[in-house]
Amino acid sequence: MRNTQYSHWRPWLGVVNRCLVPFTTFSEPDASHKNHYFEFVDGREVAFFAGICDTHSRQIRAKDEGPTVGQFYGFLTTGANKVVFPIHSKAMPVILTEPEEWETWMTADWSIAKDLQRPLADDMLKSTPFGEIA
Repeated sequence: MRNTQYSHWRPWLGVVNRCLVPFTTFSEPDASHKNHYFEFVDGREVAFFAGICDTHSRQIRAKDEGPTVGQFYGFLTTGANKVVFPIHSKAMPVILTEPEEWETWMTADWSIAKDLQRPLADDMLKSTPFGEIA
């Protein structure tokens, strides 16, 4: 979810629908659909994507299937930083690395939390070939 100004996303931007999605590395596909992996330069073991969840919703995922009741989640994206851009120029996940960011994401009004939708600093990530992830 990147374009949070669209009315489609507004119902899910409140505190009740936010979650933290833990990760250690992540991948982005290049133009040939080959995945490239990214990890933290400082060797940190975990960080979080700014997540959105909906645990009781009726959604239409496929028109011919009709409404589905279930648990759905995704995460916020933003423009790519200089490390991710050569691989996936369109977007990257919103990455939260500090306890203050986690707290803001989970508790603050959207008017404040929306400021977290920005690329991670370029010097915090490195691209890592598959098979060489620490």
